[in-house]
Amino acid sequence: MTLHHIVEITVNFISDISYILAIIVIAFGMISGFKIFLKDILFGQKSEESIWESRLELGNSFSLGLGFLIGASILKTTVAPTWNDIGQLATIIAIRTTLNFFLNKEIREHKGNVNNVEK
Repeated sequence: MTLHHIVEITVNFISDISYILAIIVIAFGMISGFKIFLKDILFGQKSEESIWESRLELGNSFSLGLGFLIGASILKTTVAPTWNDIGQLATIIAIRTTLNFFLNKEIREHKGNVNNVEK
């Protein structure tokens, strides 16, 4: 077994773990966001506030999940990249980074709005 083969196996294992972690983070974020929404709706909170709280929870989990997916994509491409793989990676990273940017922007804006309302 060559060093290159060991590196390939290790990278594939770590990237698969990253994909699984992304799925877990996003799934728990979805469940948590839904739980916040249900709790607020059932116990008389304003529905607009519960929707925003749920969206913040979802946005944070999506952002973290996208980070894991970007890391996994980078790892997969490092083993034996072709120009096609590099192009696909660049496109995937561009899309995921753009999504992450806008998610974080919306989260920051909403947190600012919430802080202004509380004061």
